[in-house]
Amino acid sequence: MTRLLSLARVFGLMLMVFSITYLLPILTSLLFGDGTAGLFLADMCFTLGAGILLWFATRRFVRDLKAKDGFLLVVLAWTGMAAFATIPLLSYLESLSFTDAYFETMSGLTTTGATVLSGLDQLPPAINLWRHELNWLGGMGIIVLAVAILPVLGVGGRQLFMAETPGPMKDSKLTPRITETAKNLWLVYGTITALCILALKAAGMSWLDAVCHAFATMGLGGFSTHDASVGYFNSPAIEGILIVFMLLAGMNFATHFQALRGKSLEPYRQDIEAMPYLMLLIGSCLGIALYLWLQGTYASYWTALRHASFNLVSIATDCGFASTDFNEWPIFAPLWMLFLSCICSCTGSTGGGIKMMRTMILVKQSELQMFLLTHPTSVNPLKLGNMVIPSNIMLSVLGFIFVYFMSIVILTLLLVMSGLDFVSSFSAILACINNAGPGLGQVGPTTNYGVLTDFQVWMCTLAMFLGRIEVFTALILLTPAYWRK
Repeated sequence: MTRLLSLARVFGLMLMVFSITYLLPILTSLLFGDGTAGLFLADMCFTLGAGILLWFATRRFVRDLKAKDGFLLVVLAWTGMAAFATIPLLSYLESLSFTDAYFETMSGLTTTGATVLSGLDQLPPAINLWRHELNWLGGMGIIVLAVAILPVLGVGGRQLFMAETPGPMKDSKLTPRITETAKNLWLVYGTITALCILALKAAGMSWLDAVCHAFATMGLGGFSTHDASVGYFNSPAIEGILIVFMLLAGMNFATHFQALRGKSLEPYRQDIEAMPYLMLLIGSCLGIALYLWLQGTYASYWTALRHASFNLVSIATDCGFASTDFNEWPIFAPLWMLFLSCICSCTGSTGGGIKMMRTMILVKQSELQMFLLTHPTSVNPLKLGNMVIPSNIMLSVLGFIFVYFMSIVILTLLLVMSGLDFVSSFSAILACINNAGPGLGQVGPTTNYGVLTDFQVWMCTLAMFLGRIEVFTALILLTPAYWRK
């Protein structure tokens, strides 16, 4: 009980920090005069008050966080903050149910980009910005943000960082202190976001659209201010800019940090994920464009290359923007895009899915196993580049892949059981657990998840949540061993 009360104290502090994020939509509302400033101010006070009350009630329970505490706090933070983030949507959109509002905010914070809302073009600027701010905050992780700030309030952060940071290599640090690591990651993240905003504004977007789409791009969240998504702008220049920044967001931010600190591109060459990631995406863009052209989907190869490149990079990096209805393409192309969403994003990026690192480890392990079949007495370590992969990491990757695919199978079957067709069910769960956004069928890029029943929406919400915290962080709480002292 003392442990739970101690975690409640930390969560109270997190809510206090989270309440600060309401300032941006408040300022936006005042700037545009959309009449929602009072709504956001009231919601900010409610969230701040809840945090203060929770902290005050548990302030006596101060203890050092252990590694296992991080898992529970991460789950509490993602589910709890998503619940508090629904308040502005429920206050403004009176017809919106809590189920749909929670789906929307979980989609924002998990950077999935799936939406149940229609009429995005008519939403007040502050409401739209709030949705995109959730994308941006979720991109690097609310927990990492809290790690950078909470030590000032007397709460250590390494256990949270270890539990929330995606990928198999969680022990690496950029600086000796975890707080400095988190601050440096946010500095890089913020700098690249600012560059994206300026580039989009120069390409013809309004300031509001530029900020919102830059937030969604760097978080690989895929929310848009328009129902037609990026297709609304019909601009090759905007699409090109977004492709570049989506590719950057899909790479390890530790590599970006090292490159900026050293003022050199050498870290990208040394990053064992970077080149396979770029080569797979570039090759896929060229190949899918050729396929679409030969199938007669587009009369020109260059038109096919434009649409294939943008939509493929968007889905493969788990962003979720769309410039056209790829649901109408020959089925191989969107299925390949969804497959890439499982494996492409790099470790330490804002993307989801299995991650390129795990994919490469599995490929190398498969090659090693085939070699051992013909040379059973050989002793060969598993290596990526010059790095030897310890057996415990290999076993962790295999365990993760099993649980990941079993989650997809079980959740897909539950959607099929509820009456949704197989293509829509499978693509919805795959898109949600990879945090990629649009699927196929009834949840394609020109429709949204608002067509689903409440049960189906909750299953997709669960998939988004499991995908963002990489399954194990949540499922470990269901094991009896976790709760033993």
